[in-house]
Amino acid sequence: QVHLVESGGGLVQAGGSLRLSCAASGRTGSLRTMGWFRQAPGKEREFVTLIWPGGSTYYADSVKGRFILSRDNAMNTAYLQMNSLKPEDTANYYCALYNSGGYYRPSSYNYWGQGTQVTVSS
Repeated sequence: QVHLVESGGGLVQAGGSLRLSCAASGRTGSLRTMGWFRQAPGKEREFVTLIWPGGSTYYADSVKGRFILSRDNAMNTAYLQMNSLKPEDTANYYCALYNSGGYYRPSSYNYWGQGTQVTVSS
């Protein structure tokens, strides 16, 4: 079993920054691709970004150029630096471990954290 814990969420003004963390513990085994999703009230969970074991990253167009995802493999932790935040970034943010299937699909991930709330005020 793998346990993921997100932290770092909070309230920030538009244009501000936050850094989220996702710590993995348990039977993490070999390095896996890790993704971040977000879900706003009344909306579906949407893909934000992912990082492959080697450190390459991919971003949704909505966050490209503003968010930076990195990982510390020795610490089994990933960091999502969010800059130039906008009110539309307000959501609960989740990290997850990729299993198989399309990277954009939540169903392709088999371990999830509990989420951390990010609220961006205008």
